[in-house]
Parts: sequence; C-alpha cells; structure tokens
Amino acid sequence: MKPQTRYWKFIFSLFIFSSCNLTTGVFERNIAIPKHQWENSFRPEISFDIKDTSSLYNVFLVLRHTEAYNYNNIWIKATVEEPGETATKSQQFDLALASNDKGWFGSAMDDVYEYRILIQPQTKFKKQGEYHFTIEQIMREDPLKHILDVGVRIEKAY
Repeated sequence: MKPQTRYWKFIFSLFIFSSCNLTTGVFERNIAIPKHQWENSFRPEISFDIKDTSSLYNVFLVLRHTEAYNYNNIWIKATVEEPGETATKSQQFDLALASNDKGWFGSAMDDVYEYRILIQPQTKFKKQGEYHFTIEQIMREDPLKHILDVGVRIEKAY
C-alpha cells in the first residue's frame, strides 16, 4: 500500500461538517442519504480534528443499506484535504457488501444492514488539524437506490 493512500478517510451526508479531536479514541459521523437514493452529485463531507500525530488509526467506511439494494458491491470515491492544504487526494474503492454463498456482510436489524469496512488500517496522520473527507458513489446506476446513510469511523489502533 502506498504511503499517501494511508491518508484516506471517508465518508458521508447532508451539508454536515463536524469536528472531533479523537480524545476518546473513536470518531464516527454518518450522513443520511436523501430519500434513500444516492445521486452521484450528492457528495457528503465529513471533517474532524487530529491532535495526536504519534498514534496509528484505523479508518472505516460505514454504510447502511436495505436488503433491497441491488448489488453485492459499491464503488466509492473518497477525497481528503489535509490541514493547511488546498490540494486534495482521491482514491477509488470497490467495496464488497455481500457474497453469493454467505449473503450480506455486516450486522442486520430487520431489513437494514450496517457494515463497517476497514479501508485504511494502521494510518498515521502526519499533520495536526482539521481533515476534510468527501465521499461519492461512482456506480453506473444514478441514483443508487436503497442506501440509507454513509459515514466514516476512525479508531485509534492499539
């Protein structure tokens, strides 16, 4: 894995900027997808503060969908802007949500599935300050139906 890909943190909802300094070791922000139909023009942005640059972090994409979702995967483009930078870095992910033999991954409650997908293990943030992550779906179907919300979870790796 390339070092610059370790900076990717992601994910999702309605015009929300949030910040957290990860003093508890965990940050999570999820953003609701309007009408449960994720248009690729809707790009949730999530912001948070990093104060401890000596620790390693695990970065997860959090996705909630119904069992009516039509695919076993989802293509996501995540973009990050580091503190004090105007340039952004992007990365695409093909994330498996199910398999033909095991069904849906993640945890279920009725017909809703939540899946935390580790996308950046053992990530080191090199700069203190506010990071901005933007998440977009890049599937061929637009809007992408049956997606309830998307988000990012960051945990200190102990």
